[in-house]
Amino acid sequence: MKKFLALFVLAVFFLSCSQYQKALKSEDLSLKLEQATKMYDAKKYGKAIRLFEQLSPLYKGKPQAEKMFYMYCQSLYKTEQYYLAGYQFESFASSYPKSQKMEEASFLGAKCFVQLSPVYSLDQTDTYKAIDKLQSFIDTYPNSPDLAEANTMAKALREKLEKKAFENAKIYNNISDYKAAMVAFDNFIINYPGTPYKEKALFLKLDAAYNLAINSIPSKQEERLKNAKQAYMSLVKFKADSEYKSKADQMLAVIDKNLQQFSK
Repeated sequence: MKKFLALFVLAVFFLSCSQYQKALKSEDLSLKLEQATKMYDAKKYGKAIRLFEQLSPLYKGKPQAEKMFYMYCQSLYKTEQYYLAGYQFESFASSYPKSQKMEEASFLGAKCFVQLSPVYSLDQTDTYKAIDKLQSFIDTYPNSPDLAEANTMAKALREKLEKKAFENAKIYNNISDYKAAMVAFDNFIINYPGTPYKEKALFLKLDAAYNLAINSIPSKQEERLKNAKQAYMSLVKFKADSEYKSKADQMLAVIDKNLQQFSK
């Protein structure tokens, strides 16, 4: 009995493969679509994609095109081909704006760009695209069951951009370009007023201002020392018991000592 069952399963497998290969080589569009749909339903997305790629340019304008096109998009998404899937979901949305699948296509298209968003240290072009797509989905479908997930993803992406901006500002400090560091931290604080990095950004701005002042030529030192003292005041005003208070106080002592020479 077991031997018979094994032979039966093997026969079905070879028959299925034979039908699939026949569909690949056939010029019969209905046969191709039938086999593509079978592969899709069986979650054999890679095989389905090969047939959908043949069908896609030939089915434009046909009644079955919408369903076929959507299965093609989904197959690309399921196989993690996010660049292609994102492009195809966008194309689906523009081709079938009244489709019942429009909302889902918009959401999955946005998720493709979320998946493509790299670590914060790399170029963030796809992150910006993902945020734009998510925001468009949120605005268009405010009652969607996927709204919470869309908001969560958008928040995570914005936090990634925030971290990149903060790390970029830190780089100027690390290479001792203190003037650029001060500007970068100012811009960071303006652009991200509620950032959890604000305390550290204020301290690092103080650190940059301090180092710039201490290493300045005499003609520029007074103004820069006053700027450094102002940076200290901004830090303690924001958080009087800052974890950086001890280091900041040491800097302030040096700043005040150096300012004394200008009050004589």
